[in-house]
Amino acid sequence: MSESRIVLSVRDATLRFDTRTIWEGLDLDVRAGEFIAVLGANGSGKTSLLRAILGQRPLERGTIELLGEPIARGDRRIGYVPQQKLADQGTPLRARDLVALGVDGDNWGIRLPSRARRAAVDALLAAVGATAYAAVPIATLSGGEQQRLRIGQALAGDPVLLLCDEPLASLDLAHQQGVSELIDQQRHERGFGVLFVTHDINPVLPMVDRVLYLAGGGFRIGAPDEVLRSEVLTELYGAPVDVLRVRDRILVVGTPDEAHHDPEPASVGTLYEEGVP
Repeated sequence: MSESRIVLSVRDATLRFDTRTIWEGLDLDVRAGEFIAVLGANGSGKTSLLRAILGQRPLERGTIELLGEPIARGDRRIGYVPQQKLADQGTPLRARDLVALGVDGDNWGIRLPSRARRAAVDALLAAVGATAYAAVPIATLSGGEQQRLRIGQALAGDPVLLLCDEPLASLDLAHQQGVSELIDQQRHERGFGVLFVTHDINPVLPMVDRVLYLAGGGFRIGAPDEVLRSEVLTELYGAPVDVLRVRDRILVVGTPDEAHHDPEPASVGTLYEEGVP
């Protein structure tokens, strides 16, 4: 991994909302084929980091580069997988239509020749294990099946970086495992880097190379065993935090959630599975 090329470079990055500093002095390199989990409380700036990388939110200070060039909004070399959100009943899109939106990109009215376009969609459906329901309306599919399609859509631009914004949210354990393994498989096969925002690291822990933990306006980055430690998170939060390992799972106790950014704030001392909701 250490010899892989750097696909994303963030230097001295600071993000503020009004007078509140979300994080500052953030330095981060993501290498080709690397899987980085992004953890932290609500309001710590996890999704905002992804938006900054997508060119949707300006930094207060610092730089973000993709393959040595300043990031640009709409760069198809960055794939994006959002939270799972079930399609409304009656949505006319079929599974292959959703993936085709990624193939078409922002070329409204300009598409690949029909045969090439169909072949590209078929290849993406096969890559994410969705061929069997290619012609099925997406509103009738499960959350896990719909997430497979969104991954296929995100892969359409042959990305060098895949941003995943809590893609396991609202999925049952079986679908969490299936979606996690699919992303892991594709990053190994295609060689892209992954930034994976999650409230719970446990479903992806075996796949994670490094953890980026955001809290209290600061950050820590390193291997899971280096970052997910009581003394490290206590220093980061400025309050006592305990990290427990129960069988093969990681639990974090006592993280103070940033309640003014949480529509349903949890109280300090609640037991959280890593990361914090």
